[in-house]
Amino acid sequence: MCGIVAYKGQNNANSVVIEALKRLEYRGYDSWGIAWPKDGKIRIIKKTGKIGEAVNLPETGSNLAIAHTRWATHGSVEEKNAHPLLSNNRNLAVVHNGIIENSAHLREFLLSRGFRFDSDTDSEVIPNLIEFYLSQNKNFREAFSDTLSRLEGAYAIVAFDNTEKMFAFARRGSPLCIGLNDNEIFVASDVSAFLDHTRKVIYLEDGEYGFIDEKGLTLKRIGLNKSITRKPTMLNWSQEMAEKNGFPHFMLKEIFEQPKVIEETLAGRISDGKIILDDLKISDDYLKNLKRLRIIACGTANHAGLISKYIIEELVGIDVETDYAGEFKYRNSHIDKNDLYIFISQSGETAETLDAMRKTKAAGAKTLSIVNAMGSTLARESDFVLYTRAGLEIGVASTKAFTSQQITMLLFAIYLAQLQGKSNAKIKNLLKELSNLSKKVEILLKNTEGIKSCAKQCKNSESMFYIGRNINYPIALEGALKLKEVSYVHAEGLPAGELKHGPLAMIDEKFITVCIAPDSSTYDKMLNSIQEIKARNGKIMAIATEGNQEIKKLSDYTLFIPKIDELLSAILTVIPLQLLAYYTALERGCDVDKPRNLAKSVTVE
Repeated sequence: MCGIVAYKGQNNANSVVIEALKRLEYRGYDSWGIAWPKDGKIRIIKKTGKIGEAVNLPETGSNLAIAHTRWATHGSVEEKNAHPLLSNNRNLAVVHNGIIENSAHLREFLLSRGFRFDSDTDSEVIPNLIEFYLSQNKNFREAFSDTLSRLEGAYAIVAFDNTEKMFAFARRGSPLCIGLNDNEIFVASDVSAFLDHTRKVIYLEDGEYGFIDEKGLTLKRIGLNKSITRKPTMLNWSQEMAEKNGFPHFMLKEIFEQPKVIEETLAGRISDGKIILDDLKISDDYLKNLKRLRIIACGTANHAGLISKYIIEELVGIDVETDYAGEFKYRNSHIDKNDLYIFISQSGETAETLDAMRKTKAAGAKTLSIVNAMGSTLARESDFVLYTRAGLEIGVASTKAFTSQQITMLLFAIYLAQLQGKSNAKIKNLLKELSNLSKKVEILLKNTEGIKSCAKQCKNSESMFYIGRNINYPIALEGALKLKEVSYVHAEGLPAGELKHGPLAMIDEKFITVCIAPDSSTYDKMLNSIQEIKARNGKIMAIATEGNQEIKKLSDYTLFIPKIDELLSAILTVIPLQLLAYYTALERGCDVDKPRNLAKSVTVE
């Protein structure tokens, strides 16, 4: 989950890579470093903590540099474990994202040949292996290729030597992409690193490596010598999407971008009461005969999948199963070739989700990815793809991507229902409601004072419950996750009916329960749960439909959402919970965009 950037061009390489690295700091911020070759030596600077302004960096006479921001896996957060890492002779520098699973064996191999190790990381075997192969009369290209053949596990690697002529790169299991400009070439973990320079991108496929030198770019498959030709992709993202635009944090900016995201996700996909999914290349005949769906994802994306389960079962009337990707991967589950397997991921690089998708494809089942990042591994390797159109999401705690996932899956559900002849008044009403959805979110975002007051009450909480029923049970999970992610308050999402099966023992006069209770088919049951809490003097923070005085009288704090169809309510109820997490984090003095121990894309298991 670390961030990598490398640059070769005519500009000041140090300045370019540091500015690029700042845009990747959401991928890890335990430590950072930069290396560049000059006068036959490799110069290096490494620091623990966040990059900050990175002042007093010496200008470089070299036209290339590599940099890295770390999210610790192997080795504690110390300067010696920061990247780049040097070989024993200090003529090679390497940055690495991932986990080298056979690093202990390789370390023993190198120790037996006189190599020493200065860090506690698994990554340090890489520059020393390259040095070892160079000592066997190999050139740099050969030594790098031979090193890759010895590595097991997941990695994205960039390496260069002290000659200032080239750098090498490779990818297996961790993302890496190449940005191309007239006189510049970038290699980075994410396109956000170089969007202010170019939108022309080549995505490195899994198991590929290459070199960039004075002749340009060379791509190859690991273990093969034949060169690969691939046309670049032109992205429709801009650097403006990666800037805060006056907001104090990316998380807040992205929460407030949700009305626009809703409009973008819907654009061109509804016409004359029909859903149009031009980018979905699945045959109508296949979907008409579909009897079951399996939805697999991690974290917030899994909550979007769970919401989709309720919607699809309601509108289409077919069975839907949901699963955590990390559990599905290791369980000996039956994969039915007649089912469609849907994988949801913002980044399209989530390690467990990719592994689960590959397991499914290997068994012969059809796979559909719901993904935000165009050209990501999940999008490329799935049989079919629907893009969510959320734009670049920087905040570690996902907000706008979650909303776009919900809407994309809702559109797919309606599309499937219409294909299977289930078009009815319910669907017509949903389509009508969708036309006003962004305006209702705008209304919510204009009324934040009540949420700020609630955050002050949550500030000193040690633990909280979030409860909901039916389609808002996943929102209870999501609301609790957001609070944990950014404010470090322990929170637990529960189906409201489970309260009396044990969790009710936690309730006392200090305990806050967030009750998600909009007008719905389960409203009366939610009311019962609220009264159970009230009878035990618990504090109630309710999300209710505007005008509901009954809930207001029972609750200590009430946040209202506009009236909306039950199947769309989760899109609205999550907004105040995202803001509650954000403002609680501010009250507790937390770094909202860089929560401790977390990174944006989980690209290692």
